[in-house]
Amino acid sequence: QKVKDSMRVLLPVLLNRSHDSYDKIRAILLYIFSTNGTTQENLDKLIQNVQIESDSDMIRNWKYLDVPVISSFVAQQHKYARRDRSKEETFQLSRWTPVIKDVMEDAIENKLDSKDWPYCSRCPPTWNGSGAV
Repeated sequence: QKVKDSMRVLLPVLLNRSHDSYDKIRAILLYIFSTNGTTQENLDKLIQNVQIESDSDMIRNWKYLDVPVISSFVAQQHKYARRDRSKEETFQLSRWTPVIKDVMEDAIENKLDSKDWPYCSRCPPTWNGSGAV
């Protein structure tokens, strides 16, 4: 059954002191995934009330994997250029390829755009292409 009021189900889990902070982060992420993003104010309130300020980057960094964490961020967001995988062999149950696979392959091949990925190091000029740096 579809959950009608997910916040009503979520709050008792988040306010329960017996749950680990990582479990609370997972619950918040499930809420964000199910609602296709949330407002900045709502996210700030959730993080503050659950007292996970030190781990809030675990939630906010999902935006770098094209997950709409903040609803207003969706309009500004650009899509990562996907690779053509039509010729690759696929299995019956695994036809979908996650974006992170394309990102990691581009990182290994040193093809990441420095504007979109400013913290990824560039390979030295003497690099022989034998692996990731």
